Amino acid sequence: MGLPNDDVVLIEKGKKPGETCVITINCPDKTGLGCDLCRIILEFGLYITKGDVSTDGRWCYIVLWVIPDSTMTDERWASLEERLLSVCPSCLASFYYIQQSSCSTPTPVYLLKFCCLDRKGLLHDVTHVLFDLELTIQRVKVMTTPDDKVMDLFFITDTLKLLHTKKRRDETYERLDAVLGDSCISCELQLAGPEYEALQNGASTLSASESEELFSCELSEMETHTHALSPALTKLKQATVKIDNSLSPGHTLFQIRCVDQKGLLYDIMRTSKDCDVQISYGRYSSSVKGYRDIDLFTVHKDGGKINDPEEQNALCSRLKVEMLHPQRVIIANRGPDTELLVANPVEASGKGRPRVFFDVTIALKLLGICIFSAEIWRHSTSDRQWEVYRFLLDDSCEFPLASSGAKNQIVDRVRRTLMGW
Repeated sequence: MGLPNDDVVLIEKGKKPGETCVITINCPDKTGLGCDLCRIILEFGLYITKGDVSTDGRWCYIVLWVIPDSTMTDERWASLEERLLSVCPSCLASFYYIQQSSCSTPTPVYLLKFCCLDRKGLLHDVTHVLFDLELTIQRVKVMTTPDDKVMDLFFITDTLKLLHTKKRRDETYERLDAVLGDSCISCELQLAGPEYEALQNGASTLSASESEELFSCELSEMETHTHALSPALTKLKQATVKIDNSLSPGHTLFQIRCVDQKGLLYDIMRTSKDCDVQISYGRYSSSVKGYRDIDLFTVHKDGGKINDPEEQNALCSRLKVEMLHPQRVIIANRGPDTELLVANPVEASGKGRPRVFFDVTIALKLLGICIFSAEIWRHSTSDRQWEVYRFLLDDSCEFPLASSGAKNQIVDRVRRTLMGW
């Protein structure tokens, strides 16, 4: 017999809003489970203060202490529990997990298309609605016309898988109407057609210098770029990753110390998953003076220690890169225009990082900067795939984009928002 679903995911909420909550997961193990769980927690905007992970390869026990944000209503807590449960292998069906997962059907993509009068912060307000409705943005094409109207194309998927129902669609229209109001000229929601493939295949191009700065994987190269790190962020360089094979007869210990940031545990779990490193035991300690200490007892995918020095060095380097620069942010000129570019690596499973579009648009909204156009696409390099976000920014008297100081301020604010600082 297996555990009832109620015992697989347990959420102990704090007594007061904003207090630490405890999430406990107790279920059969699977490859990448920690990554999937941390991804969902990041998507819901929760901040992980500390955590413990333990598995024998067949059964997994995870405890995470999290701090919620103000959007966590009882309804969202219930949705979080369902989402976490959805990625946990069933206790009774774990034997058939591989066969079942290989037969999963692709999630349908929907096109949300609307036209309305433009205003500051509009793009983020719409993004906020989609975020609250648990509609995931896959691709975006935003265009502003000369007569101050916007035509927005959002290609979205529904994590609740209910967008085919009238009730779910009506709820979406109602929530959008509350944000768009009388400025809305038209709004349509339908299954995506050829335009989605056209957007996929007609991705924007990047200059050679933009590509080098966004996708460089060498730390020494990154630190030479003008937008790599502002003086206030130089403490990021102090991240360390050490390997010890002497403390455990069957495991390789990774000892990580780095500055605290949003999604840190997700980045570590994602990197481990993509590099075929299995975590048998992990401790994610509380932040002390802005720094984290993480201990990971790991094995290779074949079940043995990681003994090859070249592989050890490659893993240490990869972890440092992912902790130092999980998301790349630059600002560049494209002719007379100013564009903001943000890039982050895509998981080997094909999933992009959650909340990026949400965080960038809120940062620009708080700066009072209008977005003339925006788009999201995938870019492939020799060893991995990236998700790229391009925002063409509108110049204004309040924020002259020709100023180098203003550009640095934009990069700094966007990066800080993405990193949770």
